[in-house]
Amino acid sequence: MRIHYMGKYNLDPESLPHGDHMPGAVKFKEASTTKELAVIANILSLAIFIILLFIAIMRSGKLFFNDSFQWTTGCLFSLLMLFPHELLHAICFKEDVYLYTNWRQGMLFVVGPETMSKCRFIFMSLLPNIVLGIIPYILGMLYPQIVFLLVLGMISVSAGAGDYYNVFNALTQMPKGSRTYLYQFNSYWYIPK
Repeated sequence: MRIHYMGKYNLDPESLPHGDHMPGAVKFKEASTTKELAVIANILSLAIFIILLFIAIMRSGKLFFNDSFQWTTGCLFSLLMLFPHELLHAICFKEDVYLYTNWRQGMLFVVGPETMSKCRFIFMSLLPNIVLGIIPYILGMLYPQIVFLLVLGMISVSAGAGDYYNVFNALTQMPKGSRTYLYQFNSYWYIPK
């Protein structure tokens, strides 16, 4: 895998690196623009955050609100994890991968022109959320006095909303044995011959 930092995404899907369409490829039923995806992801992210916050409060009680230093550290650390999040996606690619920022719509993302199996696509989508979100959140639930981990986990799990959207689409739309790839800003699946 070779990663290329491309900087700010210019909102032109044709500028994204891609390969050729595969014969018989089917476009995912998904958001067709970054703006539409941002709305879906941000609503989902807020809902996830509220649920995780409620669970954390129920588990840790007063401890959860008593340490502003840990809260601040958890929030700042979650911001520092934005690029590592994308790097964890990137390591799941075998070829070139391109990292873009889209701060205006609250997104960073990686794209690669290669095709992936359904399982590898799901793993690639979930890996950073597991490593940087679910594991810290579970550790914070086990040790509620470490509020930093709860906050880091809540924010990091919530920040992966766009990834969960991709996983949902793959699980509900890709048949067994199919492969997926990104073309411009949309995902496609096909059955290899």
